Amino acid sequence: MLEPGSEFGPSSWIEIDQDRIDAFADATGDHQWIHVDRERAAAGPFGGTVAHGYLTLSLLPSMSFEVVPRQDGGMSINYGLNRVRFPAPVPSGSRVRGTFRVESLDDADWGLQATMTATIEREGGDKPVCVAELVFRYYR
Repeated sequence: MLEPGSEFGPSSWIEIDQDRIDAFADATGDHQWIHVDRERAAAGPFGGTVAHGYLTLSLLPSMSFEVVPRQDGGMSINYGLNRVRFPAPVPSGSRVRGTFRVESLDDADWGLQATMTATIEREGGDKPVCVAELVFRYYR
């Protein structure tokens, strides 16, 4: 059940391998060398290729679906984001997982709006790779 202050997760680990990074680059047209050029990236600031920030962000729906309880009734949608930050990179070959904290709940005629802080961590990392304030809508 969703209540302000409740926390869910962590989700299962998701591997971010180079194939996933390359597929995201192809899907979005973002082929910046830090993501797809292994040789150049090896000499770059991260010592290898890293995932796109938006790739990391795009994993939040599947992570939340796994750990955040479903609400009775109709459908749920990702309504938007209030704030997103990428404090640390996700090197190719990393594993990431997410946790969710309910910040607020607002009732409406159509259902419930939940604002949550999502935090994605990298296995072995010392700080989050993504922190985002998400807004979900649960329709009756």
